[in-house]
Amino acid sequence: MSIKAENSSEQANIFRWEMWGILFIVLLGALLHFTFEFSGGWRPLGIISAVNESVWEHLKLAFWPALFWTIIEWLCLRRPKTDNHTNLLLAKAVGAYIMSAVIVVIFYSYTAFTGDSILAVDLSSFVIAIVIGQFVSYWLWRSRSSAQPPTWLGLAMFTIGILLFAIFTFYQPHVGLFQDSPTGGYGILSR
Repeated sequence: MSIKAENSSEQANIFRWEMWGILFIVLLGALLHFTFEFSGGWRPLGIISAVNESVWEHLKLAFWPALFWTIIEWLCLRRPKTDNHTNLLLAKAVGAYIMSAVIVVIFYSYTAFTGDSILAVDLSSFVIAIVIGQFVSYWLWRSRSSAQPPTWLGLAMFTIGILLFAIFTFYQPHVGLFQDSPTGGYGILSR
């Protein structure tokens, strides 16, 4: 097999993984919307599950499944003596952050006009954010340059996200991003 054909086959394989990732992230994100409530409010689960209806809590529904999908890809696609993983973690971390950014931008853009959230738009924006994030991570992952980013950069980005979600689950600033829309409360609300 020629190098060009091998690269083409590898690109197609990476693309398939990213497309399956869309389905995985959307489905797991939808499940994580309800797991905290289904658990009876088990506080440790609140780190990865939405604990209220704030925009911040909905960002978890994209971030954590994206992180879990990254771990699956890392374990399943790892091959010794190939460089297809040199920028995987950074590409996936950037994709996860893009997902969050798209959710925030769409939500605050349309609610500036409507004055209220619309469930269908929120659900659509979640899926759109996942698709955009996965395409960005695919594009970054498959790009090869002479200066490959260090693996620790992607790890650092994921670690920062994990810490922020853990801290802000229990200690939320009193700003709009963190405010539960139905109650006006913050963080884990008393049930």
